[in-house]
Amino acid sequence: MKYQKIVVFCFVLISLLSQAQSKVYQSEREKIHDLVHTKLNVDFNFENKTMNGEAWITAKPHFYSTNFITLDAKAMLIHQVSMNNTALKYTYEDGLNLIISLPKTYQREEEFTIYIKYTAQPEKVYQKGSVAITSAKGLYFINADGSEKNKPTQIWTQGETEASSCWFPTIDAPNQKTSQEIYMTVPDKFVTLSNGALISQTKKGNNRTDYWKFDQKHAPYLFFMGIGEYEIIKDSYKNIPVNYYVEKEFAPYAKDIFGLTPEMMGFFSEKLGVEYPWNKYSQIVGRDYVSGAMENTTAVMHGEQAYQKPGQLIDENVQENTIAHELFHHWFGDLVTAESWSNLTLNESFANYSEYLWREYKYGKINAEMHLFENVDAYLNGQSDSKDLVRYTYDDKEDMFDLVSYNKGGAILHMLRTYLGDEAFFLGLKQYLNIYKYQAAEVDQLRLIFESLTGKDLNWFFNQWYFGAGHPNIEISYDYNTLRKTVTVNVVQLQTAAFKFPFVIDVFEGTKRTRHTVFVDARDASFTFPYTKQPNLIQVNADRSLVCEINENKVLSDYIFQLKYADNYAHRREAFLIIAKKQEDKDAFNAVVYALDDTSYKIRILALQQIDLINKFSKKDVIQKIMDIANTDSKTLVQAEAINTLGKLTDPALKPIFEKGLQSKSYSVLGKSLVSLYYVDKPSAIAKSKQLPDEVRKILATPLTRIFIEENDESELPFVAKSVLSGMYLTGDDATKVLFQKAFKQISETNNSEAIQNLVDDMIEKGNQYKGFNFDKVVINLMRDMIKEQQKANKPNRERNIDIIKTAMARLL
Repeated sequence: MKYQKIVVFCFVLISLLSQAQSKVYQSEREKIHDLVHTKLNVDFNFENKTMNGEAWITAKPHFYSTNFITLDAKAMLIHQVSMNNTALKYTYEDGLNLIISLPKTYQREEEFTIYIKYTAQPEKVYQKGSVAITSAKGLYFINADGSEKNKPTQIWTQGETEASSCWFPTIDAPNQKTSQEIYMTVPDKFVTLSNGALISQTKKGNNRTDYWKFDQKHAPYLFFMGIGEYEIIKDSYKNIPVNYYVEKEFAPYAKDIFGLTPEMMGFFSEKLGVEYPWNKYSQIVGRDYVSGAMENTTAVMHGEQAYQKPGQLIDENVQENTIAHELFHHWFGDLVTAESWSNLTLNESFANYSEYLWREYKYGKINAEMHLFENVDAYLNGQSDSKDLVRYTYDDKEDMFDLVSYNKGGAILHMLRTYLGDEAFFLGLKQYLNIYKYQAAEVDQLRLIFESLTGKDLNWFFNQWYFGAGHPNIEISYDYNTLRKTVTVNVVQLQTAAFKFPFVIDVFEGTKRTRHTVFVDARDASFTFPYTKQPNLIQVNADRSLVCEINENKVLSDYIFQLKYADNYAHRREAFLIIAKKQEDKDAFNAVVYALDDTSYKIRILALQQIDLINKFSKKDVIQKIMDIANTDSKTLVQAEAINTLGKLTDPALKPIFEKGLQSKSYSVLGKSLVSLYYVDKPSAIAKSKQLPDEVRKILATPLTRIFIEENDESELPFVAKSVLSGMYLTGDDATKVLFQKAFKQISETNNSEAIQNLVDDMIEKGNQYKGFNFDKVVINLMRDMIKEQQKANKPNRERNIDIIKTAMARLL
């Protein structure tokens, strides 16, 4: 599973609610029975948002003989339980556990099949779920009554962690594995998707029954149903069908969004030495999805942020990392599954690291370094250093889905790969996958495979990185002996528990770099290296493989050298941010100009954002350089930032650059050009803003809002209102939040009833979507603020606007 920026606000709420860790041991689910096969026959009541189901559950005792079985079944109506047409006694008093008496005592390996007729009632399920879920109800009806004219009717499921039991009786634990069959009866206009192969379709009047069959075994949380009016765009990998299920509007762009999937399948298969293990690979996009994406076996679900138009894709496919992430789960998570949520790292850390592997292969070392830096930086700034990676004492299983399991875990795998070497690392993964395929595993089993393969004892590594918390906080100092021509690097760990780790140190003598790899095995350690001439720079953690924080004293000249010659993106970025604060110094300013040509496009963007053009040094030449970047940089995102930088000069002479940008296929270039043009030719920018197609205006909501709010354009407030809530709460950009807070204030005070209505409609939708995390209360407080502002105003529509807001509040309260 992958989380996106859309749920950042909810992550903040979760972190506030989950500060204290329980000390109750969270064990693997005891295996009293083993699931063998699950057969379902279902149809749907759209009006009531319920599902009529029949289930045939085949199971057997795991070891000890039994005369009863307990199935997870949440908030269901149980109509019949039988075996071979004979009714069975059962109890179902808590609405959670269906306890069934068997007709005899069954021995180990003796299979039996129970028939259950039931009604699933997902709207009556109340349990904590993944980020942004009101309730983890397993089965979701989207616009079931068709009342929302701009939203399609869909049904989809979300099983992780233990919500599959909201729509079929099962043993809802990750250490269970079962094959499956599902018969889905739906209105004939709908397309269906499930795990495995579509065997048959049978028409029944206006309805149709689709029969999906999956012969291999996987965990119950990976079961999936998706239903809606979709176009199916067909692709393939070798002889395996690869299909993309998208709404009609996005069918022309489906391969632009998902089309690298077959290449990813080939790359991961070759890298792991294990071919893609399933019979198909489908990806579907769902409305109002409760997470970023989910790795349901052979039937991956993506949230609607996956939908992108060519003008966005030319800048960056924001879903590409997620596409790789969910695909890699088909080895790590689906083929071999973490036996308990405590061992979630065996699923999510690998999927996280797959993003690095893909970017390294497809786009090169620098691109992969940028991705790894951002992952590690998010962990280091996420106040998560008190949590073990393997956590047997979590408060709630949902708390495992965090920056430790994902970001830190992926970075730890990178450290392990660096320490063992590529050959051993990937051969170990191959052995792990082959030994435990279609089974569940725990972290120590992974360790033992690496130990057996390499002959190394890895307890020290796993104990501190998997079964411990935190990371090294290191203070570095240097001692030079000019007579002996040596430099001693002193390493002092400041955190409570000392770590052991390999440490890479680069010594630069001019442009000559000598790399040393040492091993730190104590709180204080020192390493001495010879040199021929006085080193220009000592770069510690030079490969950035160690997850740590480093404190060292460097002067400006060190950082200027580091920006120019450091091997790793993160070190150059670190140097740039220091240098950018000192641009009153000519050498520092020139270094910022130098960064405009950095091999990392993200450093080029930083340089454009932070260059001081008020500075007296070479201003004319630098502006010409930025103009060239705006026209020719290989990345449209850099072109866009160059135009934004030029726009801050408010120089009419630059108008041709902005006008040219308006012709760009890139939405980022178009958006920045509009805002920059606005400051030198307001009438032209406003006219262009109003002429854009609606679909483009929606995508460019932020730059257009900047223009319309600054222009105080009442006629555009209904448009602005649709993006206000997302802009205020669901982005990570502080400047955007401030902009939309200003927009919210303007709409709160307006006489424009259409704008008021659009804003409160969006508030109702998002308040309900994030209700489980109290966002509905945030929204209600905002509505109260709107009423106060309307009451202050003496405008014709005041009472009407107040009534609109109060009606919306009543729908949420």
